[in-house]
Amino acid sequence: MIFREMALSGAFVVEPEPIADERGYFARTFCRREFAERGLAAEYVQQSVSFNRQRGTLRGMHLQAPPHAEDKLVTCVAGAIYDVIVDLREGSPSFTKWTAIELAAGSHRWLYVPRGFAHGFLTLCDDSEVLYQMSVPHAPDAARGFCFDDPRLGIAWPESPRVVSARDRTWPSFTPESFRA
Repeated sequence: MIFREMALSGAFVVEPEPIADERGYFARTFCRREFAERGLAAEYVQQSVSFNRQRGTLRGMHLQAPPHAEDKLVTCVAGAIYDVIVDLREGSPSFTKWTAIELAAGSHRWLYVPRGFAHGFLTLCDDSEVLYQMSVPHAPDAARGFCFDDPRLGIAWPESPRVVSARDRTWPSFTPESFRA
């Protein structure tokens, strides 16, 4: 596997190294040892899927507050998404900075989102499906979020969202206090 650190320290794009032959290819998408050697979460206790019918569906910006903060591995298994992460680790040189990557079914790339980051995405085509692996179980009382179009953070979405849940439309503006335990 190839690990490419993103602009925000601790976040990685993980790409398989396929071994191809006349049948197609075979590739590892996870290796506990290789993740652990890089100091990344190497145990995942929950897996979820998000199916999104329409292009322009936005989900985010979400995270879980300590002590339920989670590391995530995210990939797109159908369609394509514009995946955004925001560093909310106080004291980090990239605190409140964001970065994004396009994940598409054919790319087979994974995004490693470390704890302390918010996460969200916008679908780039109909019938997009996103697979998540999380290092801790979901804790509804620890769920936090902020509005996806918060001017303080200035996330540049590639197009205006068309489908946004009531919950995601009504998250408050970002404040560091919102994400402390």
